[in-house]
Amino acid sequence: MQMEEIVTLILDLQNFVYALCYKSSFKNRGNRPLKLGTFGLFLQRMSNIVLNTLRFKHPKLALLQSCSSFSDLKIIHGFLLRTHLISDVFVASRLLALCVDDSTFNKPPNLLGYAYGIFSQIQNPNLFVFNVLIRCFSTGTEPSKAFGFYTQMLKSRIWPDNITFPFLIKASTEMECVMVGEQTHSQIVRFGFQNDVYVENSLVHMYANCGLIAAAGRIFGQMPFRDVVSWTSMVAGYCKCGMVEDAREMFDEMPHRNLFTWSIMINGYAKNNCFEKAIDLFELMKREGVVANETVMVSVISSCAHLGALEFGEIAHEYVVKSHMTVNLILGTALVDMYWRCGEIEKAIRVFEELPDKDSLSWSSIIKGLAVHGHAHKAIHYFSQMVRLGFIPRDVTLTAVLSACSHGGLVEKGLEIYENMKRDYGIEPRLEHYGCIVDMLGRAGKLAEAENFILKMPVKPNAPILGALLGACKIYKNTEVAERVGNMLIEVKPEHSGYYVLLSNIYACAGQWEKLESLRDIMKEKLVKKPPGWSLIEIDGKINKFSMGDDQKHPEMGKIKRKWEEILGKIRLIGYKGNTGDAFFDVDEEEKETAIHMHSEKLAIAYGMMKTKPGTIIRIVKNLRVCEDCHTATKLICEVYGREFIVRDRNRFHHFRNGLCSCRDYW
Repeated sequence: MQMEEIVTLILDLQNFVYALCYKSSFKNRGNRPLKLGTFGLFLQRMSNIVLNTLRFKHPKLALLQSCSSFSDLKIIHGFLLRTHLISDVFVASRLLALCVDDSTFNKPPNLLGYAYGIFSQIQNPNLFVFNVLIRCFSTGTEPSKAFGFYTQMLKSRIWPDNITFPFLIKASTEMECVMVGEQTHSQIVRFGFQNDVYVENSLVHMYANCGLIAAAGRIFGQMPFRDVVSWTSMVAGYCKCGMVEDAREMFDEMPHRNLFTWSIMINGYAKNNCFEKAIDLFELMKREGVVANETVMVSVISSCAHLGALEFGEIAHEYVVKSHMTVNLILGTALVDMYWRCGEIEKAIRVFEELPDKDSLSWSSIIKGLAVHGHAHKAIHYFSQMVRLGFIPRDVTLTAVLSACSHGGLVEKGLEIYENMKRDYGIEPRLEHYGCIVDMLGRAGKLAEAENFILKMPVKPNAPILGALLGACKIYKNTEVAERVGNMLIEVKPEHSGYYVLLSNIYACAGQWEKLESLRDIMKEKLVKKPPGWSLIEIDGKINKFSMGDDQKHPEMGKIKRKWEEILGKIRLIGYKGNTGDAFFDVDEEEKETAIHMHSEKLAIAYGMMKTKPGTIIRIVKNLRVCEDCHTATKLICEVYGREFIVRDRNRFHHFRNGLCSCRDYW
C-alpha cells in the first residue's frame, strides 16, 4: 500500500469516527456530542506520524509550514512538479489547503484561478480536495462554481460529508438564490445529514438571511441539539427581517450567549432604528461582565449619533479608550460621525486628526460634518487637502462638499466643483449632485436658474431635487414657481406628506386659502397624513422625546408648560410676536399662535432650561426642518437668558449664541 493510500485511509477513518461519535451523541449523551475518544486520538496521531514520515522522505515539504508569501507557494509548487510529488494526493491536497487558507499570507486577487490550476494537476482528487475547492469558491466572487465541483465530485462517486454541505449552503446564500439553497437542502436529506448540527446551523442561517424566517424557524424548532450558533442565526434572521421584538425574545431565551450574539442583537437594534434599545442593551451587556469589541462599539456609537446623545457618546468613547481598543477606520469614522452629529464639530475634527489611518469615507464624514455646521470654507479646505494627499473623492464626498457650498452660499465655487467633477475625479454627476446644485441656486435666490437647471438635466428630476426648489420658493415667497414645482412633485411622489405641507405653507403665507383647501382635499382623498414633528433632548444620560401638542406623555408636562409661559413672557418684552405664517390652517390668529407655541422644540427648550444649570449648552435634535417662528424664538431666548443652543434639524445644525444663529437665517 502506497503512502497516500495509508494517509487517505486514516483520514477517512477519522471522519468516520467523528460522524459516529456525533450521531451516537443524540441517543447517549442528552444532545451533547461525545469526545473523539481513544481510537480517534490514535488515528489522529497515526496521520501525524505518516505526515512526518512523508516530510522526512521529502524534507522540502516542511516548507509548507513556513510558507509566508505567494512567491514561496509558487516555489514549493514548482518543486513538487519537478519531483512529481504533485501526483501524491496527500501532498497536493496540503498544497491546495495552504493556497486557500486565509491565515497564512495575503492572497493575490487571482488566487482562485491558481488554486484551480493545482486542482487540475491532481489525478485522483479525494473528498478533502473537493471540500477545499468548494469552500474556496463559496466565499469568493463566483460562488456558483462551488456547485460545479460538487457535481464533479458526485460523478467521481465521492460522497459528501458534513463539511461539504455548509459551504454549499454558504454559496447559495452568497448567490442570494433560495431555489439553489432548497435544492442543496434536498441533497442534505438525501445523504442523511439533516440532523447534523453544523449542517442545520447553516440551513437556519441561509433561510434567515434570505428572509424566509418561518422556514428557518421550522428547522430550528426541529433541531435535537442547538448550540449558540443555532440561536444566534435565528436572532440575526429576525433582526434582518425587521422583527427586533422577536429577536430580543429569542435573545433573552438563549441558555448561553457569546460576544457575537450580543453584537448581532445590538447591531440589529441600530439597523432597525431602535437606537435607545441598542444603548440600553449595551448597558446590560456591561453589567453582565461581557467586554465589548470594536464591532459592538461601532453600533453603539452610531446609535448615539442618530439620537444626538452626546453624553452617552462620550461615555462610549471613553470605554473604547479604557479598553485599549484599536481605533480602526470603521470605528474612527463612527466616532467622527458621532461627534459632529451631536453638535461637537471641534471634537469631531480633533478625533479625525488623531486617526492613525484615513480613507475616503472618513474624509467624507468630516467634510459633511463641517458642511451641515455651516463651516463651508473649512469644508472646502479639507476637501482640497484630501485631494492633495492623494485620496480619491467618492460620490458621497462630492455630495458633501457641494452641500457645504449650498449652505455657505458659495455658488461660484460649487458650480466650479460640479463642472470639473467628471474631468478631475472621473465621477459622473448623479441625482444627489444635481440636487445639491438646485438647492445651492435656490438658497441663493436664483430660482429661475435653478428651474432652468432642472429642465436641462440629462435625467428626470426626482422628488428631493424638486423639493429643494420648492423649499427655496418658500424662503423667497415665490408662489408662481412653487405652484409649478409643487404639481410636478405631487405627480412624482403622491404619497409624501412633506411636500404637500411645504406647498400648503407657501399658500398659507400668501393668504391663498382656497388653493390651500383644495390641496388639503387632495391629501384627504389620497389618505396622505403629515408625520408628527418631534424633538429629542438628552438630560442626565436619558433621552426625552417631545411631540407637537404633546400634553400628556411626559410626566412633567405641567411644569414644562409653565416654564414655557415664563420664557414667552420675557421674549415678548423684547419684541417677539408669534410668526403664524407656517400654521397652514385657515383658523383665527389666536388658534394659530397656540399651535406654534406647542411645537416640539419649544417644549424641549423649556425642559432643558428647567433641568440644566445656567451656562450649560442645550442640545436638541429635531426630525423636521426648524420653522421660522421657532428659529426666531430661539434666537431671542438665547439673547435674554444668555444660553447657548445647538439644534440639529433635518437639513443642518443651528448654533444659537448671543441672539444670532450660525446659519445667518439662511437655511
